[in-house]
Amino acid sequence: MNIKKEILFRVRIAFIIIAIVSIAIIYSIIDLQFNQGEYWESKSKDINLSYLKIKASRGNILSDDGSILATSLPFYKVAFDPSIPSEELFINKVDSLSYLLSTFFKDKSKNLYKNILENSRKNGNRYLLINRRKVDYQEKKIISQWPIFRDGRLKGGIIFEKIDERYRPFSKLGYRTIGSVDENNRGTVGIEYSFNSYLTGEDGEALHQKIAGNYWKPIYDGTEKSPKNGYDIFTTINVNLQDITEHVLLKGLIRNDADYGCVILMDVETGDIKSISNLSKNENGNYVEVYNYAIQGMHEPGSTFKLASLLAYLEDSNSSIFDSIDTGEGEMKFYSEIMKDHKPGGYGKITIKEVFENSSNIGIAKMIDNQFKDEPENYLEYLNNFGFNKNFDFQIFGSAIPSIKSVNDSAWSNLSLPWIAHGYEIMLTPLHTLSFYNAVANDGIYVNPRIVKEIRRANQVIKKIDNLETFKISSSNSIKIATKLLEGVVQNGTANNINNSYYKIAGKTGTTKKVLNGKYVNKYYTSFVGFFPSENPKYSCIVVIDNPKKYRIYGSDVAAPVFREIADKIFLSDKNYFKEIKSDELSISFPMIRSGYREDLINISNNLGLSNHSESENDWVKTKVIDNSIFWEGINLNSNLIPNVIGMTLKDAIYLLESRGLEVSFSGRGRVKKQTIPPGKLLKNYKKIKINLG
Repeated sequence: MNIKKEILFRVRIAFIIIAIVSIAIIYSIIDLQFNQGEYWESKSKDINLSYLKIKASRGNILSDDGSILATSLPFYKVAFDPSIPSEELFINKVDSLSYLLSTFFKDKSKNLYKNILENSRKNGNRYLLINRRKVDYQEKKIISQWPIFRDGRLKGGIIFEKIDERYRPFSKLGYRTIGSVDENNRGTVGIEYSFNSYLTGEDGEALHQKIAGNYWKPIYDGTEKSPKNGYDIFTTINVNLQDITEHVLLKGLIRNDADYGCVILMDVETGDIKSISNLSKNENGNYVEVYNYAIQGMHEPGSTFKLASLLAYLEDSNSSIFDSIDTGEGEMKFYSEIMKDHKPGGYGKITIKEVFENSSNIGIAKMIDNQFKDEPENYLEYLNNFGFNKNFDFQIFGSAIPSIKSVNDSAWSNLSLPWIAHGYEIMLTPLHTLSFYNAVANDGIYVNPRIVKEIRRANQVIKKIDNLETFKISSSNSIKIATKLLEGVVQNGTANNINNSYYKIAGKTGTTKKVLNGKYVNKYYTSFVGFFPSENPKYSCIVVIDNPKKYRIYGSDVAAPVFREIADKIFLSDKNYFKEIKSDELSISFPMIRSGYREDLINISNNLGLSNHSESENDWVKTKVIDNSIFWEGINLNSNLIPNVIGMTLKDAIYLLESRGLEVSFSGRGRVKKQTIPPGKLLKNYKKIKINLG
């Protein structure tokens, strides 16, 4: 065979093989499509079937009176199986349904919705997500009555897929304490996180089929397992008291331009937390709740810790509070360091009572160092017995544990005892400090702070959380003395600016320098902690305001007024305790200085001994009163407008109005109560003005 014939032969063989393979492929395609189609379609369905979870509804978080603080509300995705409605039903009603979808969702025209529905039915789609927007229960009821959909899931093809979303009726009130949930409905912080295992419930499951568009369509074949919803958490939080503390704290933070602040209010007898408020300034200058300083914010407590030192001293010695302590001239050397009192020149020789009321650092440090320097572990044991120990436990996850040095620590030195005595070289949260003061208010009985009291399913109590583990922190006699000294702080001492004659407050101020890069700087952590009414304590409370940036830097000027305002509002709202007091009786009386010429008003205030501060260099000012001090605010006087003379003396009002070319007449006596032409009107339109005094 020559070469040419051999090549032709091989080409023919290759062609025949290719033809046979092609015919085989075509046959396989035809066989797969027509003969085995149903078999593989059923296999595909089996592969795309899966049991998926049905999320349980998360339990509720409720206040002390059963008001809902956090709950899960049902929302629904609206989907449709366009293959289910009959031909007649679909054709007759698709126009009406398309119109209703368009007017309800307002994202597509009627014709576009109609095209989507018709194309989905034509293409055999079994699942069409109508709109990504979720609807609530009331909207679901409305949609259920629309044409086609009103025939239900089995005949009309409507599919409502339930999705729970967390809802807080009181918005951001107590946000960090109540907590939040993530996209998977799991708690992230606060009570939501700490009691997540109870709130979550038990998920169910149901058979779902995966269809076009990567959607899963539920198939209700009777094998589904119903979910068990989560338990309800009953807290001790009182909504009204939470609102009071949060509102007053916000005012105090704004007034002092502080970085952050917190308030805890506790029921003395039970240890129940009635409110926890935490607010800090964000980058936009607004105050929001992003961190729970009350239970996590560790800080040197400062002078509020002097009560613990005093109580240890009373328990360990036979001294009287009328015994004298020489505090020197405001500075005293303890070993290698100088300690100072905040009063220039010092207090000299004063009683223990005066040491505490005036918050003398030197006096307290000297008392504790003299009493315990040979056996400092005895002092630390008292602190342990007062509740400042590693056993401190709170129901919210992440709460800190007191940090107090031991004599065995490498950092312990001779300086440790006098510095711990007045609230340094230790780290506490506001909750630690308040729990100790609450024990003093409770006749020396320490109760663990509690924020959750019951776990329920419907009306069935699953778990009751009682404060059964209580202990006595000291003798009743020492507690009585400590209470009197705390009352003295408010009546005679550093917090006398919040004293009142309607009910007694017992408490202690605290001012601590902040540490920056390992050094104490002139930034301050201010606090006030105490209880009221002190003769029969109902509530204990702590207020912390960090880094006030105006001229007020002490706890007495910054934190104590916030405490007083909270106490006043609670005083008025508690009908069981305070029945006959009117709100205007609680306001601090003050001379009637409203507005006028700045220099004259400053001279009058100085002669009367009234604290006053200028926030403006304007000649004409109006006044506001904050914490027993007067503040002058400038009045912006536009020479083309009628000035505001309300509150001025007759002399000032006439001078100001006549200097604008107005003819002034007046009636009555006193200060200007009314002017016939409102301030801000164009001056050129008027020649005469009348003012009424009263």
